[in-house]
Amino acid sequence: MSDNSYIRPLGIIPAPELEDGERFFGGLPLTGDGALFYTAAEIIERQDSAVVSRKLISLGELWEKDLSNDGARVAEMLERISDSRSRLSGLDYSQPIVMGIVNVTPDSFSDGGQFSNAQDAIDHGKRLEDEGALILDIGGESTRPGADAVPLDEELRRVMPVIEGLSGHVEARISIDTRKSDVMRRAAEAGVDIINDVSALVHDPDSLAVAADTGLPIILMHARGDPGFMQNDPVYEDVVLDVFDFLNGRIRACEEAGIGRSRLVADPGIGFGKTAEHNLALIHGLSLFHGLGVPLLIGASRKRFIGAITGEADAKKRLPGSLAAALSAVGQGVQIIRVHDVEQTVQALKLWRAIETGQGSVI
Repeated sequence: MSDNSYIRPLGIIPAPELEDGERFFGGLPLTGDGALFYTAAEIIERQDSAVVSRKLISLGELWEKDLSNDGARVAEMLERISDSRSRLSGLDYSQPIVMGIVNVTPDSFSDGGQFSNAQDAIDHGKRLEDEGALILDIGGESTRPGADAVPLDEELRRVMPVIEGLSGHVEARISIDTRKSDVMRRAAEAGVDIINDVSALVHDPDSLAVAADTGLPIILMHARGDPGFMQNDPVYEDVVLDVFDFLNGRIRACEEAGIGRSRLVADPGIGFGKTAEHNLALIHGLSLFHGLGVPLLIGASRKRFIGAITGEADAKKRLPGSLAAALSAVGQGVQIIRVHDVEQTVQALKLWRAIETGQGSVI
């Protein structure tokens, strides 16, 4: 097998309760935080961009197998799957982290115009924190399919008062959702904790250097093309493997620019240059991305593919589909869920965790 090989953890289960000194031999640790284990794996090989084999292997085979025969990347991915993840701005991953969306835009696909006034956006951010959001993601440029680019001055006019109104006034971490290096720099100076770039630091040639200089954690998202045309017949050889390779390449570019892996989070970019079928394939295969060795974020909230599958045209009525996607993601070990509907998502995650672990307080 060549280095065009991959390993995807399967059979993911919550860690059992053990007495002090006991060890669990029924699985291997997923991401090193002790909350989840995986009990099987899939080894995938492709040549010339085409998948040529998929093989399921048991935990026993995984322990006994000489993975060096399957390519250096498989052995490297196996190690990264179980490596501990660095905390994101001090937040740990003992339970999924909910990131609340604060769009300061007139044209976002679901809530455009609702919070375009700075004070409305500040109040909304505080409300999302009260509902359980540990991160508030502030964006001033819509990246919905077909959206036009927003000039730098206008984006700054939208987001800076909101950042200044929340920084130091909330305990939630503040994230700036932007593709522009100047917005990253100004936002960092104003006190944001995280940079979230839907272009994975590709859109702006200065963003790698600026992001490195801020010292902040960076969320790298995959998007195929610019928002204005990204949904024009997107094509992949294998969407899960292609997105993995892109993000792996961007992580390496960040490391070369002085941004350590410990500062990075990966997002496969649901809805960004993907058909409904592509989005389903990505959510189905999310566990593969643990092989990147960084925390994972998923943002499927209210997106168009939910409507394509369910027939619900109104984005605001897609909460049930959004929750289904979120629960599928955390069941595969995804650490961060980016959503519009924070209160409902927090409730669903609490119940999911209580069911999975068999533990939960009763009020």
